[in-house]
Amino acid sequence: MLIVFDCDGVLVDSERLLQRVDMEMLGELGWPITVEEIYREHLGHTVADMVANVERHLGKPLPDGFLNRRDEHFAALLHSELHAVPGVVAALDRLDELGYASCVASSGSHEKMRMTLGRVGMFERFAGRIFSAQDVSRGKPWPELFLHAGQRMSFPPHRCIVVEDSPAGITAARRARMRSIGYVAQTPADMLTEADTTIDDMSRLVEAITELLAHSATGSDCTP
Repeated sequence: MLIVFDCDGVLVDSERLLQRVDMEMLGELGWPITVEEIYREHLGHTVADMVANVERHLGKPLPDGFLNRRDEHFAALLHSELHAVPGVVAALDRLDELGYASCVASSGSHEKMRMTLGRVGMFERFAGRIFSAQDVSRGKPWPELFLHAGQRMSFPPHRCIVVEDSPAGITAARRARMRSIGYVAQTPADMLTEADTTIDDMSRLVEAITELLAHSATGSDCTP
């Protein structure tokens, strides 16, 4: 069984930092965006999707250099405040002990994940098993990224479980015909109702996976 992890908000506690950046910088441009709007409209999407949505909302292109300044502001916060999501390292250790395969599939770029995962000591752990929306034609909420990750890891969709904190990611998992676990420690639970189950603490991840497999229709899916 393959456990497919989103990165931001699931492995690294970076979403809250990027939200701070976007609330400040978009507010300066004339959109006092709220956390709820970020969750509903941007969480789990690619940067290109975010830019297109912001420009639609503002009715004009973003100013030159906006994304570079955003990246610089975000990088400074990552350097000083980024941490692994509480409980996720212990959960990963337990999954390894139980013989589950794992990988990362994120809307973020490879460069960004090299920075964030590296900052919390997880990049080497997932080296060779990190997949980005850069690798496919369409990112979340489309299924291509998860299907690509499963194919590269040699697991069919029915033997994959996705761990996500974004509505777009849960939708992508459903479209890929993969089961999903919604992580609702920060994301409002009512935004992840398409998930097969939800958890608000990573210490419950292995338990949630076990419960999903116990309800599987085929006995072959009940083993790692």
